Amino acid sequence: MELIESIRSINEKLKQEYGSFSDGRPNFRVVFSEDEYEKRWTNFTQEGFELLNKEVRLLPKYKQWLKQKYVLERLVPVGPDSDLTEKTSYEPSYVFQDKHMNYLIPRFDVCSFVIESIYAAMSKAGTHARYRDVNETPEVREKRLDDMKEKLFGNDTDVSHALAYGSGVGFTTSKTLTDDKIIADNPSKLVN
Repeated sequence: MELIESIRSINEKLKQEYGSFSDGRPNFRVVFSEDEYEKRWTNFTQEGFELLNKEVRLLPKYKQWLKQKYVLERLVPVGPDSDLTEKTSYEPSYVFQDKHMNYLIPRFDVCSFVIESIYAAMSKAGTHARYRDVNETPEVREKRLDDMKEKLFGNDTDVSHALAYGSGVGFTTSKTLTDDKIIADNPSKLVN
C-alpha cells in the first residue's frame, strides 16, 4: 500500500507537536520494523552459541516479531536492569496493523490519537498534565521552563558533578573559625 503522507512528514509533525528530549531527539517517531537495530548486552552469538562473557552486539529490534510494519515509538528512560547500553530507548507505542495483523498505512492523525490516549492515561495516574494551555505564548512557556530548570538544576556545576559522581573530593572539618584570622596565627580562635 502506498503512503498517504511521507514518514519524514509524519516525524516532523510529531516532533513539532510533541516535542524533543534534551539532546534533540523527538519524543515520538514512526519507524519501519525491518530497519531498527539496538545495542544490547548478550550471552549468545548470532548463531545461538553461548559466550563465556557477555558482550555488546547490534541486534534487530522488531523484525523477528513484526514483519514489514511501521511502529510508533516513544523515547523513554531505560531501567537499571536493562540489557540495553543506552540510558534512553525508543519503545513501541503502537504498531500500524489491524486485528488480523495486516499492514496499515501510518498516518499522523492515528499517531496523535495514540499519543493523546497515552497522555490521558498518564494524567489519571497523576504523572502528566492532561491538557496544554493553548493560550500560553511561546515566550511564557520558555520562561516557565527556564524557571523549572533553575529550580531543578540551579547548582549544576563541574564541582557538583564531580562530587555527585565520585570523581571529586570534598574536605570538611569539625572545627570552624569564629574570626577571619588564619588558624596558624591564632589557634585559640577555634571552636570545638
